[in-house]
Amino acid sequence: MGGAVAEVTYIVAFLAGIVSFLAPCVLPLVPGFLVYLAGTSVSEGAGKRWDILLASVLFVAGFSLVFSILGILLNTILNAVAYDVQLWLSRAGGLIIIFFGLYLTGLIRVPWLEAEHKFSVTGIKSRHATSFLFGVAFAAGWTPCVGPALGAILGFAATMPGTAFTLLLAYSFGLGLPFIITGLFATKAAGWIRKYSRYVQYVNIVFGVLLIVLGILIFTQTLSLVANLPALNGFLLGS
Repeated sequence: MGGAVAEVTYIVAFLAGIVSFLAPCVLPLVPGFLVYLAGTSVSEGAGKRWDILLASVLFVAGFSLVFSILGILLNTILNAVAYDVQLWLSRAGGLIIIFFGLYLTGLIRVPWLEAEHKFSVTGIKSRHATSFLFGVAFAAGWTPCVGPALGAILGFAATMPGTAFTLLLAYSFGLGLPFIITGLFATKAAGWIRKYSRYVQYVNIVFGVLLIVLGILIFTQTLSLVANLPALNGFLLGS
């Protein structure tokens, strides 16, 4: 697959991470959750900014580790299958991407995705270890908000054997960077989130439409058309 097309999918994976962060059942809880992980309170947060930032980094490291391991496993499995199987996986991946795109736009509802599936972390006294393990549990729990965007990226991975690790790394970066930024400004972030959270649903719709278009191109084996867009090539090549 062409370099330009691969770069587009990495950008989409990064955006999927941001969409997961902006999900309605994740975004409003983030500032308070990070403060809790740091073992402080919102009122004390300004004086313990670096504790909150460290908790954020460890939390991100936890779910990034899980996604990286998943990417390595997928790379190993997908690279081992025959070309004919890869072709069918590509078509199946396109359908999966379309499905999650429709879900994010709100055109379809899936009760299973709206039921929370999670692991809990108890009995750990170290705040640092707790932050890291909560990150692991966050990734392994496949929450209803993270599921659609992450599921679409797994669909991309099925279409491009050998790129699963990089795709999931890009997704982790897109999901983790906002967590770290929020941790750095935790005491102010709650106000920003309340102010702008009403726009989040539009982000989901726009990203959902993008996934539907890309899913159709993948299913019809015409994703290479993306590489022929002059504006996109100019952006990727810096020309």
